[in-house]
Amino acid sequence: MNLPRQLLGQTGIEVSRLCYGSLTLGPAQADLSPDRGGELLAYAFDRGVNFVDTAELYETYPHIRAALRRVNTRPVIATKCYAYDRETARLSFEQARRALDLEMIDIFMLHEQETTLTLAGHEQAFRYFYELKEKGLIRAIGISTHAVEPVRALAQARSGQLDGLWQGLDAGLYREADVIHPLLNRRGLGLLDGTADDMVEATRAAAAAGIGLYGMKMLGGGHFLPEFDAAVEFALAQDQVAAYAVGMQSEAEIDMNLALFSGLPVKPADLAATRARRRRLIVADWCTGCGACVARCASQALEVTDGKVRVDESRCLLCGYCAYGCRDFVLKVI
Repeated sequence: MNLPRQLLGQTGIEVSRLCYGSLTLGPAQADLSPDRGGELLAYAFDRGVNFVDTAELYETYPHIRAALRRVNTRPVIATKCYAYDRETARLSFEQARRALDLEMIDIFMLHEQETTLTLAGHEQAFRYFYELKEKGLIRAIGISTHAVEPVRALAQARSGQLDGLWQGLDAGLYREADVIHPLLNRRGLGLLDGTADDMVEATRAAAAAGIGLYGMKMLGGGHFLPEFDAAVEFALAQDQVAAYAVGMQSEAEIDMNLALFSGLPVKPADLAATRARRRRLIVADWCTGCGACVARCASQALEVTDGKVRVDESRCLLCGYCAYGCRDFVLKVI
């Protein structure tokens, strides 16, 4: 199978159009063992996928490390963290390097940047990652985001054409941003601001400025399964995006996505199984209604009613991030 590859902006890093989104392997979703997760990752790597997305939050470093032991060629690894100053950035980098048993990390990003102000508040961490890049310990640096504004802001910083987004702020080293991992789907589901068209426009501007992009949530966390063909067609048409991170929990799902991203026919049984699968966020009976998950949900899909958290399924992206904020392990995407 000839899985297409594309350069990630001006990084010199060539990635497969299909990126393995490892969030789905971790405790907030499938909760696979590192060994089983490593099997699935290696299965994909052996079939042409050379790119995996992870994050400190996802707790999937052990799964990727297990996969690395099974393959001869190392994939491109992109990770993310919530570091905001030099010390938290140092700790996040050292954790990733130690957990993955690697000296160098390909792509290190600030996780879930929301506005230009958020970028400014994390500048020390970004500066630290830039210094590691200069030392050859990181190949590329950037951000992930569910919002249009940070994409526009980095496009402006990189191109030098600053406008009101940076008013009163110093774009500084954000001019050196290499990579953005944006939420990009046909309806803009999950965006904190703007529309799908706004994000398309912003990502095209970022690509024109030399930033590499790889998208997320092409199926809106499963909401677009009833309109699967249109959602996939939209994603694959985004030529400004080098790759899409897609979560996969079985060999059949991997095979289906390999075919889709290679422009080959998909086995009807694999497609039917994917379309029929309904994912949901479940709330266990022992929920105490503390509200920690509500504060963690960027999509505003949760609220506490009658002493228990309730889910607005029309807004929930099924990312599982809320589960990481729950001290009692009440929430899980199944």
